[in-house]
Amino acid sequence: MVCLGNICRSPMAHGVFETRVRDRGLDSCIEVDSAGTAGYHIGARPDPRAREEARRRGYDLDHLRARQLEAEDFEHFDYILTMDEANYRNALEIRPGGARARLHRFLEFAQEHPEREVPDPYYGGADGFVHVMDLVEAASDGLLDHVCREHALERVS
Repeated sequence: MVCLGNICRSPMAHGVFETRVRDRGLDSCIEVDSAGTAGYHIGARPDPRAREEARRRGYDLDHLRARQLEAEDFEHFDYILTMDEANYRNALEIRPGGARARLHRFLEFAQEHPEREVPDPYYGGADGFVHVMDLVEAASDGLLDHVCREHALERVS
């Protein structure tokens, strides 16, 4: 899960998807992580508004710390999922030639939403974090269905 600073959108997506994976009993075969394309907040906890909205919906982001996307991530992970077009382009610049990871826009997996980018809620109020959480929950469900289909994983729940 990738956004710009790794303190709002991508940790929210990380927390939601990680919970979905664990709830389905797939945490032994699916690893979840998040990063930012910029190094502004390396080592920082997710934004307090992101943590609050996540907590309100039953997700825990307190264990997450911001880090920067690295070329090695494209070899370690199967999927790199960006929150918006700008970070998609940023990730393309970081991606080494011949990398194995599939690069996607996260909302490709939220078919019921017309939006194609997860908006950055950082400079707005709490309502932006509510909207982001709605989007990442929908995309997480679609992504998990996709991963299970593509990799022949059995869903436990």
